[in-house]
Amino acid sequence: MSSTPTRAWIRLPSGAALDLINPLPAAWTDTDLALRLARTYRWGGESCWPWPLSVAQHSLLVLQLRRADGPLSDAQARAELLHDAEEGFLGFDCISPLKQVLGEPFRAVGERLMRAISLRYRLPAWSAEGHRQHKRADRIAAASEAVHCVGWSEAEVREVLGIHDPILSQDPLQAPYGDTAWQPWPSELAAERFLAELQRLHPGTDPR
Repeated sequence: MSSTPTRAWIRLPSGAALDLINPLPAAWTDTDLALRLARTYRWGGESCWPWPLSVAQHSLLVLQLRRADGPLSDAQARAELLHDAEEGFLGFDCISPLKQVLGEPFRAVGERLMRAISLRYRLPAWSAEGHRQHKRADRIAAASEAVHCVGWSEAEVREVLGIHDPILSQDPLQAPYGDTAWQPWPSELAAERFLAELQRLHPGTDPR
């Protein structure tokens, strides 16, 4: 019977290596994180556009939705921007029902990655109200993405996906970025925009 591995290395765009089992907060660059999130796709990579929707673009959408609720501190904005950041290192966006099937080992790896990310970027703990507002923005983003980016019908979003939050018609990312409404960005553009927002909210911390 094999023992549980103590190391699980992945190569990063900078050439550095990250141990997914024991991640160190200084192991990656901001660019590594931005590129990895821009190359990690939501919705299983399915899209009704030429590109799938990246976790990087989704993260910027959730941040924009939360800003529409009222002013955020830089720390609060970082928490919104980085709420799915561990997915960039895991390499996929795991939906909640599958997480339950994968079980405790998968959850523990994700939590260790998120703990390293929280230390690196000094993320604040969620308040009860802040977490409620975040989850609502995340669900609104998901419902809207499902219809406009993936091709689910509104009825399927309600009946199959079980999301009952509003489905937006207007893309909140058009105001800051322009582009065609709801169109997923190419990975290089998604990485560039995510990195610019990350470094604006947390300047001068890249270890390389």
